[in-house]
Amino acid sequence: MAMSAPLSLVDVVRQTTGDNSYKCYQCVKCSDGCPMADQFDLSPHQIMRSVQLNDVAVLGSKSIWLCLSCYTCSTRCPQKIDVAGVVDALRIESRRRGVKSAVPEITRFYETFMRSVNIFGRAYELGLMASYNLTQGKPFNDLKLGLRLLARGKLNILPHFGKAKADATKQSNSTKAIGYYPGCSMSSSAIEYGKSVKNIAQAMDIELVEPKNWSCCGSGAAHAVDRKAANVLPMSTVAKVEQMGLTTLTSPCSACYSRLKQAEHSVSNKEPVRKEVNEELGYEYQGTVKVEHLMDILVDRIGLDEVGKRVTNPLKSLKVACYYGCLITRPARITGAENPEYPQKMDRLIKTLGAETVDWSRKTECCGGSLAMTKTEMAAKLMRRIMDDAKACGAEAIVTMCPICHLNLDSRQAAMGYHETEEIPIFQATQLMSLAFGLGNDKAALNNNLTNPKPYLQQKGVLD
Repeated sequence: MAMSAPLSLVDVVRQTTGDNSYKCYQCVKCSDGCPMADQFDLSPHQIMRSVQLNDVAVLGSKSIWLCLSCYTCSTRCPQKIDVAGVVDALRIESRRRGVKSAVPEITRFYETFMRSVNIFGRAYELGLMASYNLTQGKPFNDLKLGLRLLARGKLNILPHFGKAKADATKQSNSTKAIGYYPGCSMSSSAIEYGKSVKNIAQAMDIELVEPKNWSCCGSGAAHAVDRKAANVLPMSTVAKVEQMGLTTLTSPCSACYSRLKQAEHSVSNKEPVRKEVNEELGYEYQGTVKVEHLMDILVDRIGLDEVGKRVTNPLKSLKVACYYGCLITRPARITGAENPEYPQKMDRLIKTLGAETVDWSRKTECCGGSLAMTKTEMAAKLMRRIMDDAKACGAEAIVTMCPICHLNLDSRQAAMGYHETEEIPIFQATQLMSLAFGLGNDKAALNNNLTNPKPYLQQKGVLD
């Protein structure tokens, strides 16, 4: 019996994303905005053209693996094509057809990440770094950084475990309770964020209810190599929050927020995805949970007036750049962000604490994400652009609300080419909230930052 011909790339994309690639009319807006276009062998608009022409050579391109999934292309497309989703579809299809990856180190990283999640239920960061370096034949790569992370309490020696079917017992009867998904990094590489989030939540009487035994959302790896896992992993938490009787789920992690938000959107709007996920989880999701980033909870739900009431130590002397990164606001058709490329919410939050925020142009540009580990030099160039722009606009420090953005900017300033005397502090917004609320150094978890922020804060009179 003759084997059937493989689907055309247009049909592959349509099945995976629901988008019609023929709508692309080569306006080149996707390529003009892509932060990695100068590193690609095919620009985003050329990738779209390859799909239209069913040119399978695109499956062997570097571009589909170097893509950062920052969603700039998807946000700017006038035809509302999810160009980043098209790239995901091509990555998965290339693996299905056995095409050799043009950037094997990135593929290995994704595979190693998913292996960690399958074994432990969560990303075991120390094991992930060690395992990945072994696959690369470079067991001591980033050893200096690893030792710095360990010294600052930002790597766990032993893994934490999760499971796909978390405990759905409701832990609170309060009508103000909010489902809370910390993500894998909050107790390790972003421990300063995890601590300060809990401390400001307590100070503001915000009840964060964390489902027991939650599993990893899949982060940037799952949607690149396993479409099903990219929906099932985050929806396992969303479904459990619904079963707990809660209607809101928040995460302080931008990557987690993005995966939770996009999976919930897909299940609510795409019947095949809904059926697949419901069958896998053994639960019929009702669509009652709203996924929000912690920034939205603080600014929109709690309100800046309530934040301002708790400020006892105004940060009037600080001059900072608010760095949102790429996933808090994008893609806007899913996040609902009003100003996805020049947001102001974090700026308003930080101003409420008394600090001055600068106007600058790279507040939503991608820091490189996991490229910092797999292609450090490429990521360092992206980070340097961000840091240079912030400094040029007068910023003395940078504020984030993302574990990955914070870790990259905090840990890679030497790789960016800065001398130690040129390094600037990188804060999580919740750390500054802790200081403004008068909770002190320990509650702000400043000791966990890699670039020591205390001299700057002492110079500015925020710390004694």
